[in-house]
Amino acid sequence: MRIDVLTLFPELFDSFEEWSIIGRAIEKGIFTLNKIDIRDFSKDKHKRVDDYPYGGGPGMVMRPEPIYDAISSVKKDNSIVIYLSPQGKNYNQELANILAEKEHLILLCGHYEGVDNRIMEHYIDMEISIGDYILTGGEIPAMVLIDSIVRLLPGALGNRESIVNESHYDGLLEYPQYTRPRTFNKISVPDILLSGNHKKIEEWRRYKAIETTYIKRPELLDKRLLTKEEKEILKDIKQKLKDKN
Repeated sequence: MRIDVLTLFPELFDSFEEWSIIGRAIEKGIFTLNKIDIRDFSKDKHKRVDDYPYGGGPGMVMRPEPIYDAISSVKKDNSIVIYLSPQGKNYNQELANILAEKEHLILLCGHYEGVDNRIMEHYIDMEISIGDYILTGGEIPAMVLIDSIVRLLPGALGNRESIVNESHYDGLLEYPQYTRPRTFNKISVPDILLSGNHKKIEEWRRYKAIETTYIKRPELLDKRLLTKEEKEILKDIKQKLKDKN
């Protein structure tokens, strides 16, 4: 995979591309990360990329010419151009899984009051938001996308099972995790995890994943097609919680 980030602040990605899984994935050649400075495409002698909005109003708007030229400099037939914007589609694991299958992503980081709408209408394939709040620019959202996508690429993580068991990957939150010591502050690790019975452990983890999801994020269960077994588990969980209360 290749990811090109179009930004006014490429230096923000300097440490990011050396960090943890991202850095190792780049070293292994699993993906390449290129930082494109939009100002390099400005024809203004002061390298300005913004101007006042037509019709008046506060703030500045990013001009279309340098953005178009920046996109054109890296765009191929297989490219997906994504604009990071609070008006975009809410980002989730399902979308991360889809994007991880693409060969080339171009991430446009906006600033000021946004970008000229002609870019939005004619040169953007997808608009993505990482949440219903406002950030200074698109760089942090771009990092969120890159991190969530790269970890899904084959070879990026040492253990493929780590991905499958993570929260949201299959529509459920992850089951509770424990490590040494066996007893901490008089609180012990569940006995089932020490039993060595892998079938029982797997059943316990599935039960706890559904329980955790129902307690913390019940709306996720509404979106997931539960199996007959999972429906029985959920029914049992609801009854136990009802009895407890």
